[in-house]
Amino acid sequence: MSGGGSGGGSSAPGRFADYFVICGLDTETGLEPDELSGEWPRGWGAAARGENFEQTPLRRTFKSKVLARYPENVEWNPFDQDAVGMLCMPKGLAFKTQADSREPQFHSFIITREDGSRTFGFSLTFFEEVTSKQICSAMQTLYHMHNAEYDILHTPPTNDKDSCSSTGDCNGTSVSKLQRFNSYDISRDTLYVSKCICLITPMSFMKACKKVLEQLHQAVTSPQPPPLPLESYIYNILYEVPLPPAGRSLKFSGVYGPIVCQRPSTSELPLFDFPVKEVFELLGVENVVQLFTCALLEFQILLYSQHYQRLMTVAETITALMFPFQWQHVYVPILPASLLHFLDAPVPYLMGLHSNGLDDRSKLELPQEANLCFVDVDNHFIELPEDLPQFPNKLEFIQEISEILMAFGIPPEGSLHCSESASKMKSLRACDLVSDKRNGNIAGSPLNSYELLKENETIARLQALVKRTGVSLEKVREETSSKKDLKIQCDEEEFKIYQLNIQIREVFANRFTQMFADYEVFVIQPSQDKESWFTNREQMQNFDKASFLSDQPEPYLPFLSRFLETQMFASFIDNKIMCHDEDDKDPVLRVFDSRVDKIRLLNVRTPTLRTSMYQKCTTIDEAGKKKSIELRLAKIDHTAVHPHLLDMKIGQGKYELGFFPKLQSDVLSIGPASNKWTKRNAPAQWRRKDRQKQHTEHLRLDNDQREVKIKYIQEARNLGSTIRQPKLSNLSPSVIAQTNWKFVEGLLKECRNKTKRMLVEKMGREAVELGHGEVNITGVEENTLIASLCDLLERIWSHGLQVKQVRSKYSCILGILLDSERRKSDSSPAMSPLRISLVQDMRHIQNISEIKTDVGKARAWVRLSMEKKLLSRHLKQLLSDHELTKKLYKRYAFLRCDDEKEQFLYHLLSFNAVDYFCFTNVFTTILIPYHILIVPSKKLGGSMFTANPWICISGELGETGVLQIPRNILEMTFECQNLGKLTTVQIGHDNSGLYAKWLVEYVMVRNEITGHTYKFPCGRWLGKGMDDGSLERILVGELLTSHTEVDERQCRTPPLQQSPSMIRRFVTISPNNKPKLNTGQIQEAIGEAVNGIVKHFHKPEKERGSLTLLLCGESGLVSALEQVFQHGFKSPRLFKNVFIWDFLEKAQTYYETLEQNEMVPEENWQTRARNFCRFVTAINNTPRNIGKDGKFQMLVCLGARDHLLHHWIALLADCPITAQMYEDIALIKDHTLVNSLIRVLQTLQEFNITLEASLVKGIDI
Repeated sequence: MSGGGSGGGSSAPGRFADYFVICGLDTETGLEPDELSGEWPRGWGAAARGENFEQTPLRRTFKSKVLARYPENVEWNPFDQDAVGMLCMPKGLAFKTQADSREPQFHSFIITREDGSRTFGFSLTFFEEVTSKQICSAMQTLYHMHNAEYDILHTPPTNDKDSCSSTGDCNGTSVSKLQRFNSYDISRDTLYVSKCICLITPMSFMKACKKVLEQLHQAVTSPQPPPLPLESYIYNILYEVPLPPAGRSLKFSGVYGPIVCQRPSTSELPLFDFPVKEVFELLGVENVVQLFTCALLEFQILLYSQHYQRLMTVAETITALMFPFQWQHVYVPILPASLLHFLDAPVPYLMGLHSNGLDDRSKLELPQEANLCFVDVDNHFIELPEDLPQFPNKLEFIQEISEILMAFGIPPEGSLHCSESASKMKSLRACDLVSDKRNGNIAGSPLNSYELLKENETIARLQALVKRTGVSLEKVREETSSKKDLKIQCDEEEFKIYQLNIQIREVFANRFTQMFADYEVFVIQPSQDKESWFTNREQMQNFDKASFLSDQPEPYLPFLSRFLETQMFASFIDNKIMCHDEDDKDPVLRVFDSRVDKIRLLNVRTPTLRTSMYQKCTTIDEAGKKKSIELRLAKIDHTAVHPHLLDMKIGQGKYELGFFPKLQSDVLSIGPASNKWTKRNAPAQWRRKDRQKQHTEHLRLDNDQREVKIKYIQEARNLGSTIRQPKLSNLSPSVIAQTNWKFVEGLLKECRNKTKRMLVEKMGREAVELGHGEVNITGVEENTLIASLCDLLERIWSHGLQVKQVRSKYSCILGILLDSERRKSDSSPAMSPLRISLVQDMRHIQNISEIKTDVGKARAWVRLSMEKKLLSRHLKQLLSDHELTKKLYKRYAFLRCDDEKEQFLYHLLSFNAVDYFCFTNVFTTILIPYHILIVPSKKLGGSMFTANPWICISGELGETGVLQIPRNILEMTFECQNLGKLTTVQIGHDNSGLYAKWLVEYVMVRNEITGHTYKFPCGRWLGKGMDDGSLERILVGELLTSHTEVDERQCRTPPLQQSPSMIRRFVTISPNNKPKLNTGQIQEAIGEAVNGIVKHFHKPEKERGSLTLLLCGESGLVSALEQVFQHGFKSPRLFKNVFIWDFLEKAQTYYETLEQNEMVPEENWQTRARNFCRFVTAINNTPRNIGKDGKFQMLVCLGARDHLLHHWIALLADCPITAQMYEDIALIKDHTLVNSLIRVLQTLQEFNITLEASLVKGIDI
């Protein structure tokens, strides 16, 4: 939710401010130590922990109170005393003496209610002299006690010196400083205490509110009293200053001068009043873009600074730059000390933590750091989560932002830590930067201006990437000249901040309008009415992610595939569906859609055809976006009524120098009966336009409908977020327990939704393979879903964890378990089946040298467990050690809630219903041990075999090359780079020795890490003069399901289907052995084989299975064509085997003779015959001993590749050799059936078939 939106004041009567609040020391209750402000989580650094008792009394924090608020309450924005008290003075009261610096400090804050609506607060903290004698003497007493304790604890002075010199803790507090702190004397020193004045407003007009508060403070500190009592000014701001309507400016009076604020129109970006400039100066462009990326992907973000206003500025800027998306999760830019336990929350959050200035980052140990983006704002430092994808076109994007910053005199690497380049920047005046209209380069002195970029290593690469198109830098000069014509009612610096804000925000918004220019095409509109759609919202897909991603340039995919899974994107699309009519569109959506429409009109490229070419922002100068601010500031639309004397009693409004007076509640509690002041001065046109607008809105929707719509949108926003905004109050243990219980429930709900989503996607794809449904998942998206599951497991594992030493919490637990199991486990013999062992799986992961980090190892282990279908089982084993769980986790942790833990494991168990290859497909370069088992026929002399066998295994990612098998060894293990899913095995021998004949039943190959076992059936002889004379065979395998393996191990009876599962490809002596398939069955087999190949090519490329299996597998194209040629084959002579290849060779001889005699009927016919003869000759000349059936298989594969099969079938059907070798009933002789077969085979012509190397080895054709 971007900071610019209006808060809870939507139904308010349009007042500028809702409350004026004073916080400070309540002299009646006295000094109460604020223990929560001093309490930091264990391990957060010695200086921070127990701060209240180790610090001197002046450095301690005490409870502040809300002393007064005006008015008491307004119905449209109920006053939240706890929240305001905490956020006005987040660290409680501070005391100082006359020796300390007492500059007033301004900060803003935000209160987000549970329903997501917001209220803004602006607070000025200053110091007042303590006049209460009791408070001064209490402070004196505290000092006596502290000094006495200090003397007891630090008696040996030598130790003290040693400790000071050895640790760096004494750097910040020198001896003189300590003496000064220890020297508060009631008779000598003046005591000061912090006080705070605050405005609570429905909209974030930060600059105007800051001026109001500063002028009020100035009134009580200046020697001359203000012109009117302070009550008059406060009454004016509360009751007589209206909110400016959209697109208007407003001027009202402060104590000493006019204050101007302006609000963007409905066609501009939403209101945002914080200086973007400050964020870039503090962090630098590179860091801002990285932080922005983390926020978009909904990582946990923790900002860290000594200055509350910096925390607020960075948080609000990052959320505002997200336009049109809105942060949907916990948002607390200033985290009060009492809510520090929220840092343990297992949900995305954006929080700001106040630093005390003493601790460095190394002393901060935070929960679940693997998913945390830590930003040390004051030290220009950012710590990124692991696996952060790069923002699309990041370098060009940084370049574009840098050009704008330099035009405004801001070094792109941030000015706080780059004093040299900052001084250089001052010497380089903006008006020296002249634009070259043709290519957008900075002309004049391009090298000079790029000196800055050279300073910073991370940005130095940008020089190579200066684009030749884009934003003109002449704009700065144009602005200066235009300002001469118009008199702007704010100072130059403030106007520049407005201009820079709008330009930077336009550049960020332009990235999304370019990336999502076609998003509307992919929104899935509900078929049912909105109410039933909303009821089933969690089951509904609202965006066609797969199709959208398939249109995107490859470099965008890592970022976009994860971004589409975020809550902010889902809510954005929900909003689009809910507000389908132009009239009731969300204002943010309306602005975004209008920009998208413009881009589509301007785009010369086809809208659906995406390109990664960077398109710079051209909308800055369009429609006078910069000019509109200028015009509003030059011509003020409305001037509010001036402050005036109120009806106060005599003696009220007394003025005392240096003290903020006690205000008169009777005049400030109630506003005017009718808001006559505002109405009297409001221009008639404002009122008229507002009336018309209200009338048209009323016509569009009656109130009931409007309320229903708002309710739906609000609920849609909260959907999926596991916990709503934390309530800012002094939390009791029971409230904290309740909060943790919400976290546990939220995690379980997220686990249920995620597992369901992943299963539906996966099953959907498997249903496609069976011919149902439509494809809706891509490899990228599956990978993203598994990454988000790892992220969820990381959060579950770290919830309530006491051990905080390691980046990845579940890797810590796996490590502990591994150590305890190390002694127990022993190596199992090679022959036994693969043991299910949690420890063994963890060892495999630890041995992978490519994975460097704990988080990487933990996530690889999750992927491996999912692929092996053991994730639930392994986690159950891990969590069954109750002693270990108690030792590592706090009582409220998710993993110590037994019922929820059981349900969690049950949800994970559902993954066993589908096959994932999420380990094999991701870790493609690792070494994997493979185990081979060759099973020869026991009956037919396998033991007498004398030749030297060899084997070669191929997979989707590569092949092993020829591996020699030691003679009489049928089982071996070898290691090679990941082959992916296995497809073929080539097996053969060298034909040496007396008995070089080998009947192989099948070959089994097992991946020793994932446990995947593949069976390659053979059932054929390898040997000269045996079978078809083959010395090597290509076997096509299939993955065995785990239960098949178990069945085969337990039962020794041969399975129903005989082990030579391939049909014998020769016609034997007895005609009864022939498989008697009729022509209908053969046609069906051909149809199914071709259909399988067609479906294969209609899947997304990353989702296609093995084409080799579809060509050469048991129901493949080769097998089906074999049936065609075997049908009606004439019985051979006694003891003579005749193969299909014999027939093809005779046909080849016939055609070659025909050509030599020049008796070819036609040219087309001649080309077909030549091609056929060329292929048969090439296959016969191959050095491989693949046998006659192997040659037939090779011919079919090559014919399919070159789209020649249908030509050859037509050729052979008309060949006289066919008449000699086939009976009259043969399919090949039936012209109707042959024509039907040709038509089916012609459908393969549109596909580009690529053959696996093992199928065509030795053929160069």
